[in-house]
Amino acid sequence: MDCTVVNNVKAATRRGKEDKKVLRKQLKASHTLLKHEGISTASQPTKNLVVANGGLGNGVSREDLSASMKQFGDVESLFMPPQKPYAFVTYRSEDDARKAHTQLNGQKLLSGENSVTLYLSYVDSVKHKEEARVHFPEGLALVKDFVSPEEEALLLAAVDWSTSDQGLPEECLAVLHRCLQDGHINVLPDQLTVNQYETGQGIPPHVDTHSAFADTILSLSLGAKTVMEFRHPDGRVVPIVLPERSLLVMKGQSRYLWTHGITPRKFDLVPACETQSADHSEPDLGSHGDLTLSKRGTRTSFTFRKIRHEPCCCAFPSACDSQGGSSPSPPSQPSLPSCHANATRLEEEYVHRVYDAIASHFSSTRHTPWPRVCHFLSSLPPGSVLADVGCGNGKYLGVNPQLIPVGCDRSSALVQICTERGFNAFVSDALSVPLRTDSCDACISIAVIHHFSTQERRLAAVRELLRLLKPGGQALIYVWAYEQEYNKQRSKYLKDHNKPQNGEKSKDKLGESQEPHEEPSVLTASHLDNNHTGDLKDDSKMTEGKLSVHTNRTAFTSQDLLVPWHLKGRKTRVEEESSSGLHTTKSSDSKLSPSVDTSQVPGGSSVPVFHRYYHVFQQGELEQLCIEVTGVKVQTSYHDQGNWCVILQKE
Repeated sequence: MDCTVVNNVKAATRRGKEDKKVLRKQLKASHTLLKHEGISTASQPTKNLVVANGGLGNGVSREDLSASMKQFGDVESLFMPPQKPYAFVTYRSEDDARKAHTQLNGQKLLSGENSVTLYLSYVDSVKHKEEARVHFPEGLALVKDFVSPEEEALLLAAVDWSTSDQGLPEECLAVLHRCLQDGHINVLPDQLTVNQYETGQGIPPHVDTHSAFADTILSLSLGAKTVMEFRHPDGRVVPIVLPERSLLVMKGQSRYLWTHGITPRKFDLVPACETQSADHSEPDLGSHGDLTLSKRGTRTSFTFRKIRHEPCCCAFPSACDSQGGSSPSPPSQPSLPSCHANATRLEEEYVHRVYDAIASHFSSTRHTPWPRVCHFLSSLPPGSVLADVGCGNGKYLGVNPQLIPVGCDRSSALVQICTERGFNAFVSDALSVPLRTDSCDACISIAVIHHFSTQERRLAAVRELLRLLKPGGQALIYVWAYEQEYNKQRSKYLKDHNKPQNGEKSKDKLGESQEPHEEPSVLTASHLDNNHTGDLKDDSKMTEGKLSVHTNRTAFTSQDLLVPWHLKGRKTRVEEESSSGLHTTKSSDSKLSPSVDTSQVPGGSSVPVFHRYYHVFQQGELEQLCIEVTGVKVQTSYHDQGNWCVILQKE
């Protein structure tokens, strides 16, 4: 046979194999969309396509996806749901959709630093619910282009980063007089805080202390834009795009009642085109279908305030420290959930939101893998497929380079950290992991299952681990133990009870111990929102079904509780705000949030705190939970530095 013919046959065979591989992955993507998103694909060509892996959640920008789609015809519409790993495209003709379906399936798309493989399927129609636009919080105004590029350069050059205290720069006076003339303020501010946010930094939601400052607060954004979220005590969230050189004016309710914060991340979801109305009555992110990704740059904020010299008498006494209130807070401690809906709500507020807010700081304290987990990973045969369910910052994904690891976590911020470290990770709930049944040789779940708030949900988490395992595969599970003293040995968690308090120096390297709850030495975050502080009482008893707040470094007295995450190594609000003038904070480390001044606990408390929900396991409880799952064998169980641990095998 002619060599050319032979080569053509081989090439055709290779193409045939590649086409089959693409088809298999396309079908898998369709199945995943149906199972997890309820999206049904069509067997016959239509002019509508769903593009798996082509979503904002995969780091794909609207501009890059649109350019790729437009190669094959006129695109009528492109809908990219926020945080989702897929997009919908509608062509003007069915023929154009067919071309895209044929040419793009299985092809890689480069978008910024990301490379994704696209899988396209037909859908009968594109249906998406347009969320109603929400108005700015009462008393909030945003003025775009308030300063010119020349004024921006002068203001940035006026900051002396070598000192944390200096007089009010003269370059600010013209800006402040303009604010006065335009009616944004009635009196000139006498205090300025300058914060510099590197790419990936943020500041958790907070309310500036009522007793420290008067009503109006001005915030000038320089250098780069960002997205700030305002949160009302009733749960409403309003994201606001703060463009470069814009002025944010907070008065009344927006200043006293709503929290404001910036999520730490490297990309923001922003409108693909300017849609905000001229009168500033609508948020920038009102239309979810027209969003794209915007990479953050280095942003410097100038926050101007007027120091208050008398008690605050605002119209929001429940949130006012001068009137005996506190930051926006729930009327009482949360209760143990009585149904599935309550359980998901509790975990969303006291687990998911917390870890998203503190992700970069949490990660900085989680850098040393625990020895016995490393031993388990090192014992696995080379080439084993490992799933780390609840992988956090991915510290176990690189322990054994001979494995094929994949991680998932409920926190998108932690998954982003994994991705930046070069690990393969994705966002997923531990109760529904989008991996095939019987696909993994081993699974690990380290410090995850104790965050589920009901027995049914903890059992479901174990079942999901076993579903992923191949027959004969092993799973390692760690949960926090009720018994912090075992065999007459106190865990390091208890041994560290007398460690230095806030502001004191310590030689201890925090985050090195085996238990999953070592507190960081420096955190510049604040309360997550009104659901995490306020009327929570630091006691050891549960009353009327309420969750108690655990006293750190002490023995547990209840199994279901809220564990504080203390923010240490900073001055109190009173110390920071006792003088007027300029306060500067600059950090070159992307893991540290930029400033404590505007993120301290409202009300002058010296120790800002998050609260995380835990169910601590009693001896034998974890084993009993696991054997309720059909087809599982508990190979071994042990107590490891304040944690109960099991190794399971799928029979």
